[in-house]
Amino acid sequence: MGHSRAAKAESRERVLRITARRVREEGMTRPGVADLMKEAGLTHGGFYKHFASRDDLMNQAAALALADGETKMAEAARQNREEPRTGLIDSYLSTRHRDAPGTGCALVTLGAAAGRGAAEVKEAYETQVRSYLALIGETGDGDDPDEAHADAILTLSAMVGALLMSRAVADPRLSDQLLRTVAERLKRPAVND
Repeated sequence: MGHSRAAKAESRERVLRITARRVREEGMTRPGVADLMKEAGLTHGGFYKHFASRDDLMNQAAALALADGETKMAEAARQNREEPRTGLIDSYLSTRHRDAPGTGCALVTLGAAAGRGAAEVKEAYETQVRSYLALIGETGDGDDPDEAHADAILTLSAMVGALLMSRAVADPRLSDQLLRTVAERLKRPAVND
């Protein structure tokens, strides 16, 4: 790869990474191309050398933002070798995660956009949901795969919902309570009738 091709690839990757962070922070409708290119240290006029359209950039950035979360979730599960599910829950439902949407889970920010968005965004969103369900299912107890899958669905839904609400409410005490209560409830052992 020649220097100009390498530089172009590096510039494109920088724009994608910046856009992925901004998509996590603001969703898919807010970041403007001019602002994104400026933040990447590039001119607005060079945009079309890298992407076919704003939609193309947003779709690729959303897919990247979603995929980045998978690595972080797997790392969180590995933090507590004795109880990987607890490590995952504690990391996901932390104030640190809540307060850093730019590096956090894109399922929270992109849920509504994926529901209304292009097929490729929906597919990227679904891929990550399935991946997270598999990861959470691996961290659970029990021998029944159907029960493990159902528990993973409940766990992921509760975590995403709690994080979303904790970012959306104005009262910091309620925000903390949402994270803490859902984490405590999810970590309780299952009660068999």
